[in-house]
Amino acid sequence: MLWIALYLPHLAREISPSRSDPRPERAALEALAAWAGRFTPNVSLEDDRGLLLEVEASLRLFGGLHTIVGALRADLAEMGYAAHIACAPTGRAAWWLAQSRTDRFIVDTVRLEGAITGLPVTVLDVEDDTQEMLEAIGARTLGDLLRLPRDGIARRFGQPVLDQLDRGLGRLAEPRRFFTPPARFRTCLELAAEVVDAEALVFAAKRLLVQLGGFLAARAGGISHFTFTLAHREGRVTEISLVLVTPSCDAGHFMLLMRERLARLTLPEPVRAIALAADEIVPLAGDNFALFHDVVSAANHWPKLVEQLRARLGVASVHGLALGAEHRPECASAACALGVTSSAVNFGLRPMWLLAEPQALTESNGVPQHGGPLKLLAGPERIESGWWDGASVARDYFIAQTGERTLLWVFRERSLVASDSTGWYLHGLFA
Repeated sequence: MLWIALYLPHLAREISPSRSDPRPERAALEALAAWAGRFTPNVSLEDDRGLLLEVEASLRLFGGLHTIVGALRADLAEMGYAAHIACAPTGRAAWWLAQSRTDRFIVDTVRLEGAITGLPVTVLDVEDDTQEMLEAIGARTLGDLLRLPRDGIARRFGQPVLDQLDRGLGRLAEPRRFFTPPARFRTCLELAAEVVDAEALVFAAKRLLVQLGGFLAARAGGISHFTFTLAHREGRVTEISLVLVTPSCDAGHFMLLMRERLARLTLPEPVRAIALAADEIVPLAGDNFALFHDVVSAANHWPKLVEQLRARLGVASVHGLALGAEHRPECASAACALGVTSSAVNFGLRPMWLLAEPQALTESNGVPQHGGPLKLLAGPERIESGWWDGASVARDYFIAQTGERTLLWVFRERSLVASDSTGWYLHGLFA
């Protein structure tokens, strides 16, 4: 097996500078363990100071040890954590190397003993009086301790010291309880100082979203919405809910949406802490890839575009259109939820851009004018409808072309009591 150790000596200071919570390290470490699950399901907590990851089965998936270590460093930096990283064939040895701040990577057992002999005996998990006794006999490194007779070590310091050495060298198995991620994702970050500008919360939000991305990757799941809670003075809070078109696990896209919302947000009070919650985790299938960037890639980008527009313009400003069984153009469509399909009749070619009110056009020698004479290309499409609700219309619609070759949708109003026309109007524009 191959183990990676993450030793975070300054975890408490990094997550809670004011120390208002007496023991925040455990919660933060569990959030990091949930994030680390994106690299391997075998993650264990080492006290309240770091993590151990068994990555032997993940090497091929991620492209090797150095790729995994690089990804670990990048994510930790984005979350604002400083960690010492080491690797060894045993979890105990990897932890010793990281704890002694020697970022070394030992991948075979042949070099293992030579790598740990220079480490100080302070890396051992023993009582203070045992550490004093080791120093008193001159055993300052693990190499010094290994050179002593085993029976003498057992008699003077107890069998647990020998067991630790044997587990570090791989001579004795070391059972570990691996971390099980929770069903829901919840984490909180206390800020070093009060924040008065919403855009200044981007870095704090990114720290939490990177953890969320790792959590979702570990569970092969996605979310359709998540909520940020901004804590103000005297218990007041501001909630920012982000709703997705389709479930996703893309932390980078989440950050883009959050940045858009923060850019439009005015804080009622300074923010002291920020929390992130995602309650409904759904199974997420892997992406389908194509040889060429065609319809598949375009379909994958569409939901992200909609979500970005909603984050910038508001949810109510971005919606779908559904056609109804109504021939009058101004009544034939209505706002609907995205993805809803309609069973309306096929009206033929109509423009997507319909004016709020028809615009009257001038006429010269019977030809409608719009920056010059219009050329009628298709029509008429006769619509006589609405007599039952008091808003009856009688129109002949045409597709017309301007001198600049712009396509317009115009109609000639017809009188219901006479055969002659009563005027030309512009009602829509083709893209």
